[in-house]
Amino acid sequence: MEKIALISDIHSNMTALEAVLAHIRDTGIRRIVCLGDLVGKGPQPSEAVERIREVCEAVVQGNWDHGIVRPQEKASAQWQQDRLSSEQLAYLGGLPFSFDLWISGRRVRLVHASSDSVYHWITRKADKKEKLSFFDNTAATGPFLDTEDTPDVVGYGDLHVPFMQTLKTKQPRGLVLFNTGSVGAPYDGLPQASYVVLEGMIGERTEAPFSMQWVRIPYDVQREIAIAEEANVPELDRYRYEQLHGREL
Repeated sequence: MEKIALISDIHSNMTALEAVLAHIRDTGIRRIVCLGDLVGKGPQPSEAVERIREVCEAVVQGNWDHGIVRPQEKASAQWQQDRLSSEQLAYLGGLPFSFDLWISGRRVRLVHASSDSVYHWITRKADKKEKLSFFDNTAATGPFLDTEDTPDVVGYGDLHVPFMQTLKTKQPRGLVLFNTGSVGAPYDGLPQASYVVLEGMIGERTEAPFSMQWVRIPYDVQREIAIAEEANVPELDRYRYEQLHGREL
């Protein structure tokens, strides 16, 4: 059995990211995949990009990563863009849309927001039809690896709210949809970083044991707020509120 950590929605929060990476390291996990939104909101976008590039074996593109390379209208987005090098912007703009892998006979697909766009918002309260769209092969995802099959497990970020749901279908075990929650900006009322651990036989196409675990990591929220204050982050009051309360303002 092997473990792989899934992190998402870092949002330039290095305090939370380093706390999560320390826990991943201490538990002996060596493989990490990021589901996007490295930048935005917080005070250290450049540092977050470099750290993710250093530790992750794969990174999919989030809506902030896609949008940050374009001309900006909002001051908060311009502030983020100004702190990224041209090389870092090119890296974010070139990230892949999705990442597929076999684990214990399950076809696992990882995306940021949906199966067709990084800007397509699908909440945990969406209807079943919309949730089932996650399991489609689209022009953005392509087919699952070297098959014509579709995934039977899909993980995503974007919402900043962790959850897992089994969708009943004609398949004997149903389809599993899950959200990792956010490392840097949790929105479920708990101001702690969230990540997911998948455990199984990675790369194995035959049935084997498989598990999923959500991990919440406390981090020094006051220190992160102080860093944001020192950096004079735009929309500082909003960032402070979200860090303190674990909710979107």
